[in-house]
Amino acid sequence: MTDSTSPRQVVVIGAGPAAHRLASTIHRRDTEGDIRLTVIGEEEHLPYDRVALSTRFIGGADLALDPTIWDGDAISLIRGERVIALDRTAQTVTTDTGRSLPYDDVVFATGSRAPVPDIAGADHARVYRTIGDVDDLSAEVRLLAVALGRPPRTVVAGGGLLGLEAAGGLAELGAESSIVHSGNWLMSAQLDEGAGTSLGRLIGARGITMHLGVRPRAIQATRGAVTGVELTDGRILDADLIVFAIGISARDEVAAAAGVEVAPRGGIVVDEACRTSDPRVWAIGEVAHVHDRCVGLVAPANAMAEVVADRLLGGDAAFTTIDDATKLKLAGVEVASFGDAFGHAEGALEVVYADPARGLYQKVVVSDDARTLLGGVFVGDASPYLSLRPLLGRELGSEPAAYLSASGAQPSGADELPDDALLCACNNVCVGAVRDAVTGEPACQTVPALKACTRAGTQCGSCVPLLKKTLEQELAKAGLSVSRALCEHFAQSRQELFESIRVLEITSWDEVLARFGTGRGCDICKPAVASILASQHGSYILDGGRGALQDTNDRALANMQRDGSYSVVPRIPGGEITPEKLAVIARVASDFGLYTKITGGQRIDLFGARLDQLPAIWEQLVEAGFESGHAYGKSLRTVKSCVGSTWCRFGVQDSVGMAILLELRYRGLRAPHKIKLGVSGCARECAEARGKDVGIIATDAGWNLYVGGNGGFQPSHAQLLAGDLDDDTLIRYIDRYLMYYIRTADRLQRTARWMEELDGGLDHVREVVVHDSLGLAAELEAAMAAHVDTYEDEWAATLRDPERLKRFRSFINAPADAATVAPRVAERGQQRPATASELADGRVLLAGASLPVRRSGDE
Repeated sequence: MTDSTSPRQVVVIGAGPAAHRLASTIHRRDTEGDIRLTVIGEEEHLPYDRVALSTRFIGGADLALDPTIWDGDAISLIRGERVIALDRTAQTVTTDTGRSLPYDDVVFATGSRAPVPDIAGADHARVYRTIGDVDDLSAEVRLLAVALGRPPRTVVAGGGLLGLEAAGGLAELGAESSIVHSGNWLMSAQLDEGAGTSLGRLIGARGITMHLGVRPRAIQATRGAVTGVELTDGRILDADLIVFAIGISARDEVAAAAGVEVAPRGGIVVDEACRTSDPRVWAIGEVAHVHDRCVGLVAPANAMAEVVADRLLGGDAAFTTIDDATKLKLAGVEVASFGDAFGHAEGALEVVYADPARGLYQKVVVSDDARTLLGGVFVGDASPYLSLRPLLGRELGSEPAAYLSASGAQPSGADELPDDALLCACNNVCVGAVRDAVTGEPACQTVPALKACTRAGTQCGSCVPLLKKTLEQELAKAGLSVSRALCEHFAQSRQELFESIRVLEITSWDEVLARFGTGRGCDICKPAVASILASQHGSYILDGGRGALQDTNDRALANMQRDGSYSVVPRIPGGEITPEKLAVIARVASDFGLYTKITGGQRIDLFGARLDQLPAIWEQLVEAGFESGHAYGKSLRTVKSCVGSTWCRFGVQDSVGMAILLELRYRGLRAPHKIKLGVSGCARECAEARGKDVGIIATDAGWNLYVGGNGGFQPSHAQLLAGDLDDDTLIRYIDRYLMYYIRTADRLQRTARWMEELDGGLDHVREVVVHDSLGLAAELEAAMAAHVDTYEDEWAATLRDPERLKRFRSFINAPADAATVAPRVAERGQQRPATASELADGRVLLAGASLPVRRSGDE
């Protein structure tokens, strides 16, 4: 204990995110040095972001929260020690090393543990809770894969947030992943049945099997190795590894042993000040039992930390409400819920859009007069969450259905939000605070600056798009230029970064980051820079450290499918193929047991290949003269054509010949988004050219050139750029158009949206491409010529290099012929992935097995 002139000695037990928030708040606010804070954590790691824990499965991500707060003398961190006793009379805490620390106040931030039920074989179970757990699971999956010669079978008990994270992470490692959940649908504590069912459909489409309405009864093992899991319905699942993520159990044992009041079902009981039954003892985060429950979410933990920091500094802050809003991405699927998601309020109305086939579910809950927003649930597309979440408890400005993105209407923007609307729930930052920071002194007029001065967007990051939109609107209101920064790591827009890289002839990510960026990069800037580098240089896209920047499909040079296998799409220019090449495709499909389908772009897609099979498949295809079809890349996909004047009595130009010429010219051309072309031999338009980014339609005098057509979620018809062109002029204009798009479009922006946002739209594009208004024509044509001259087929280059081939081993030490056991069902003479119901019924066969064909639905 200290006298009145000495700093107040505060000991924090636990070093998780809640403890870090408390320490960082004291660090920021205690300008007089009134508090001496000591944080004790049993992990060796610095306090880290548990929200992003699943990202550590692949790549060992550094999750450490701001480490600079530990640099001074007033706040210290003790790592690798566990507090084992609290003496409330002597006001000391004791650690397992024998260290004893006096305190004036002590704060429990011990969080929770991942419980394992008392079932037979429980000692073989693993848990998912800490960095150490993730690292151990990753190592065990890789060791099992080598020992077994196949992907390990993993079972995750728990279909909540942590369970889905664990199952998704294990699947990313290449394991066969399944979930056992006691509820009748996933995330049953946060989502209603419709949302949970949609989530289950999307999770299942990623190859993760679900067993719902059951629990593990026993873990089976032979000679110390897990072999299976017995369920409460009597079924036995084959398993090599079982992980429990069935909720949280508050770590309140030290407090309970010291006589501090704990709740009957766990958790240290606290009041609105987060003070316990002992006025010198506080509790925050998951260990705190407040408003009759413990809460395992980031926002309430941060709010409690802020309250205790304020109280320790003499304030009177109170923790009055629990914000249990959630937005995250689980196993690649967007999920969000907030407010009265189940519609329990009296008279509550539910406005729902559901598309089960797509796994899309969006629901808004409103008052009985359809005016006041009470809550919402979103699965598959959570974009409305950003604008709706701040409006909770407020009157909506229009019909509730208008706020659902699935309805086709644009969701409400930040400019419609009142100042006191909550923008960042994790850090309790309102819209008004952000607006004040933009125009205040000093002005925070970039996203990184806003994050630093308001803390908005620094935790889970889900509010960053709304933060950026608010910033842009405030700058526009003030007559200031709006930042088009690519992300918080690059102040330049994609267009500016493209030009800088081009002028300086930079070829590596490290140099781009050193010259123009900060930090380590993110999921936004890394693929964008990879695309820029690839579109400017003809070198192999995975060399020179660029492989780590690419998306999953680009790294594998193939498209990953729902069951973890890959598809192979050879290029078939213009859809023209010889019988000999068709025979090679047939042989490959037969040899490797691949499902075959003719695509909408006049190619043949081969489904079901393992990662380690891809080189062997492409060896045969390359030898037969095939190239990569780049179905995995943001690049040219196909040039579709009709038969044109070669065969058709209506054709006026050789559409097949033109399509082949264009496809061979633009193959491998990397762009902000995928590009599709179409060539029709007459005005009857059989190739549907006006639905393509570049469409060419034959006329008696030559070719009409259309641009900006897109299919997909927001279809657009292409518009006429120029008419009656000869072959050479047509190609020059397409060269200029595509290179201008590649240089100036935003990341992941299709040509239709790009043209819409250009000042002048189609007229501007026509001036640049046809009339050379910017004097860029020769430069754009030269850039395209450089691409054509340096093009090299990526799969041919891969097969020539043993080092590059190492990427296509499922596990580094696995034998080359490691077999998978991918569940398949025979249907219409081919094998496809089994559905969850078929797996449950046992109606499956192993990949490559030769069994009688069974039609779907046959007994």
